[in-house]
Amino acid sequence: MVAAPQPRLRADALRNRERIVAAAREALVEHGAESSLDEIARRAGVGNATLYRHFADRRELIHHVTLSVMARIADQAESARVEEPDAFLALRRFVHAAADERIGALCPLLADGIDKDHPELVEARDRLEQESEALMAATRASGQLRTDIAVGDLMVAITQLTRPLPDTGCIDFDQFVHRHLQLFLDGLMAPARSELPGSAATLEDLRRKAQTSRDDPSRNR
Repeated sequence: MVAAPQPRLRADALRNRERIVAAAREALVEHGAESSLDEIARRAGVGNATLYRHFADRRELIHHVTLSVMARIADQAESARVEEPDAFLALRRFVHAAADERIGALCPLLADGIDKDHPELVEARDRLEQESEALMAATRASGQLRTDIAVGDLMVAITQLTRPLPDTGCIDFDQFVHRHLQLFLDGLMAPARSELPGSAATLEDLRRKAQTSRDDPSRNR
C-alpha cells in the first residue's frame, strides 16, 4: 500500500529523493519492473538505507516514478503551449519531449504496479489530460491540425514509438524515434490528405480498453 504523503523534507533529503526517483525511472526503462533496488540506490549515489527511508518498497517507488513522469509531461505541454508563438510548433515540441520520457517502455510496468485510483495519481492524470487537451485545442483552433485527431491518438503514437520494451536488445532504437515522430506529426497537419478509419481516440477510450484487457485477457489473443 502506498504510504501517506511525506512531511516537508530538508533540502538535502529532497535532493536525495529526487535523485532516487530519477535513477529508478532510468533503471525501469532499461530493465523493467524487476530492476534491482540496490542498483537504483547506486545510480542515485545513496545508500540502501536512504532509499528505504524514502520509499518503503518497490510499489511505492514505482508510484512516485509514475507521478514524476506524468508531472514532467504535463509541464512540457503547458510550457510549449505558453512559450511557442506557433501552435503546431508547440505541439511538435511537446510530442518530442514526451517521447524523451520513454513512456512506451514504462507503460507495462506502471499499468500493473500502481493503484490507479490513488488520489495523487488521479490528480496528476487529470492535469496531464487537461494540459494535453489544451495544447491540441489551440493547435486545432489555429487551423493547422486535422480535425479527426484526439489526444488518445497522440499518446498511442508516442507510446508505440518509444518502445521496445526493456531488455529487448535494440540498443540503437532510440536514434530512430524522433525521425518517425516527425513523420507522424507531418501526417497530423491540416488539410488532411486522407480519411482515417474508425474514430478519434480519447484518453478515456484508452483507459477503458486497458481495463477491458485486464478483466478479460482472452480479448488480447
